[in-house]
Amino acid sequence: MASSIVEKFYSMEYGPAPEDASEVNKWLDAHKRSFGHYIDGAWTQVSGSSFETRNPATGEVLAKIATADASDVDRAVKAARAALPGWQALTGHQRARYLYAFARQVQKHARRLAVLETLDNGKSIRESRDIDIPLVARHFYHHAGWAQLLDEEFPGYTSVGVVGQIIPWNFPLLMFAWKVAPALAAGNTVVIKPAEFTPLSALALAEIAHEIGLPKGVLNVINGDGKTGAAIVEHADIDKIAFTGSTEVGRIIRKATAKTSKKLSLELGGKSPFIVFDDADLDSAVEGLVDGIWFNQGQVCCAGSRLLVQERVAEKLYDKIRARMETLRVGSPLDKAIDIGAIVDQVQYDRIKGLVETGVKEGATCWQPEVTMPEKGLFFKPTLLTNVHPSSTVAQEEIFGPVLVSMTFRTPAEAVELANNTTYGLAACIWSENINVALDVAAQVKAGVVWVNATNLFDAACGFGGYRESGYGREGGKEGMYEYLVPVHAERKTAAKTLPEPVIDQPEGFDEERSAAVEFGIDRTVKLYIGGKQARPDSGYSYPVYDRDGQLVGEAPLGNRKDIRNAVEAARNISAKWAKTTAHGRAQILYYIAENMVQRRAEIVAKLAAFVGPEQAAIELDYGVERTFAYAAWADKFEGSVHNPPMRMVTLAMKEAIGTVGILCPDDAPLLGFLSLVLPAIAMGNAVVAVPSERCATLMSDLYQVFDTSDLPGGVVNIVAGKASELGKTLAEHDDIDAIWSFRDEAASAMVKLGSIGNLKQVWTNEGRSIDWFDTTKAEGRYFLRHATQIKNIWVPYGE
Repeated sequence: MASSIVEKFYSMEYGPAPEDASEVNKWLDAHKRSFGHYIDGAWTQVSGSSFETRNPATGEVLAKIATADASDVDRAVKAARAALPGWQALTGHQRARYLYAFARQVQKHARRLAVLETLDNGKSIRESRDIDIPLVARHFYHHAGWAQLLDEEFPGYTSVGVVGQIIPWNFPLLMFAWKVAPALAAGNTVVIKPAEFTPLSALALAEIAHEIGLPKGVLNVINGDGKTGAAIVEHADIDKIAFTGSTEVGRIIRKATAKTSKKLSLELGGKSPFIVFDDADLDSAVEGLVDGIWFNQGQVCCAGSRLLVQERVAEKLYDKIRARMETLRVGSPLDKAIDIGAIVDQVQYDRIKGLVETGVKEGATCWQPEVTMPEKGLFFKPTLLTNVHPSSTVAQEEIFGPVLVSMTFRTPAEAVELANNTTYGLAACIWSENINVALDVAAQVKAGVVWVNATNLFDAACGFGGYRESGYGREGGKEGMYEYLVPVHAERKTAAKTLPEPVIDQPEGFDEERSAAVEFGIDRTVKLYIGGKQARPDSGYSYPVYDRDGQLVGEAPLGNRKDIRNAVEAARNISAKWAKTTAHGRAQILYYIAENMVQRRAEIVAKLAAFVGPEQAAIELDYGVERTFAYAAWADKFEGSVHNPPMRMVTLAMKEAIGTVGILCPDDAPLLGFLSLVLPAIAMGNAVVAVPSERCATLMSDLYQVFDTSDLPGGVVNIVAGKASELGKTLAEHDDIDAIWSFRDEAASAMVKLGSIGNLKQVWTNEGRSIDWFDTTKAEGRYFLRHATQIKNIWVPYGE
């Protein structure tokens, strides 16, 4: 007996420790293993089209699930719309009580929910039980608090309305909580569709909603595939879409919603770097990798799938990784001693296998441990690919499986370059015993979440979401609540004035210099403003600008695609340096801008008066000066925050500049509208390419003379005049533009959304609604600053 114990101690061989699935089977049998939809507080019958959901570890059919068609979606949306006024009318405390009750019921049914999730998804029962379920309850508890404090913490905001939500199969329970809890806390009603591979836990949570007496229609759960999701996205009576899934589908949703005013948040794919420096605790880094890439079989959007290791310790780290991989246990997900469960579906298994084969063909070295594999089920060995080139397929594409690809670097600068060599920007891990190195690199990595000496940590108080093609919007925390709220004034449906576009096409051979000289006797033609310099338009043309009485006041340059290219290049060249300029330094420059506008007041008002009249011109200038002072004041006061998640970590929620922002400025209040959009962007450290009102574009000369005399670095503000419909499209489609803002008519809003699909840049528009630029509560402040920033959450451990 003694020798047997000693042998087991040294061999560390685990016997089976199966979880009991009898309660889940009883629950499934009680529903006759057949589930319809949960609509308007009642269950529908399975009739018509349906599909089967299977246990990926065994292939066993778990249940038959109804497939929603357009009529089912319509019934769910109508139920949510009918329930909306009553749900909004409840006090924050009343909504908080429902969310609190939801959390309590999740805890009450914790074991059954964990086993159900593991059966339907294939993940280890330890992960379902110890990670997913506690986080689900935590999200409902946390958002019960936001519901309670809503009026106090979000004054001037109201719920979006009816929200359509589409969640993935990798974390079905957790994604349900991430989406539903903040939506309900904010006073919205919900239509949610779980993934067709994993519908059961969402249906179990719908049953919990019924148990706690959630008012009918507030939460509706419908099942189906991509067609069902498309019906939700395209439904005219849904006010917001929240989607978590692949970048490819995110593009489809962006396109489908482009011609609507639906609010949109996207949490998409990732190819997260796991950076290990030569001074790191390598044994801890290896354990971090286990959690980073083999957690949930690597089916994690923020998985640390790209190992970047400093060259000096690479082979030593690889040896440790291979030794640890040999101890990983692959097998039945219901076995509590198992590390790696089953891949969710055959389609996903084949994709993983195919990408590994592609990596080997492209020169990678593949290594897999000699671990015992189950005889049946969708199981994939943990895999390490070394000698991977940064441009190879496996280094660029999201594999979404238990596959780690590795590259080496020599310097921190090279590590940052490799880390950012991807179209994604969801998460990153940095391992170093030097906190200065870790935080310096964290600030440079383009990712929405950065873990220092840790990985895959989540909490409801700490926002989660990405940069670039990993989507936009945040889940969790205060920033996550804003995704389900809109300013009260944004609900006004007053359409912006749609004025006929001025005729600015010029005949062949049009001579801008001669035309200006004839009118004014001297060349006073306004030029573009690019890189801090006046520039003639590439087209060689200008167009006449007329005052409000139809009299010619001057010529404006006719910018084109090449001018936009030059302006974007100038903005990109300065954007990193401008973002690193201290907030105080940026504030000083804004104060100088205001000072110089005051100095040139008479001249600017006189020119502006030709377009809007002397009274409005004077008011616009004065408001413009005041607004410039306001954003100078905000520059060093719109700061991040520090979260205290329930572990020995602090999470630094840092507000960062987005990068290069393209702005289509309004025709009404041409000076004040321009300043109201450009100023918050540059105050927060962004560089701007602005298209001014083409009707008043001659005002550019006064603006760029003000900028030139205010120490504003060249390239921070670039102004390209011309047809907004053409220049806006070019800006929206440009891959080096990180965000596009349009405050023109509804057609312009749709145009920039469609153009943004290429790199999924952030989009902010007025949806064709009229904006009162003279009302500081609507045209100034935090609402604008939030769109000029993105939040990076950096998790830093403390203590021993």
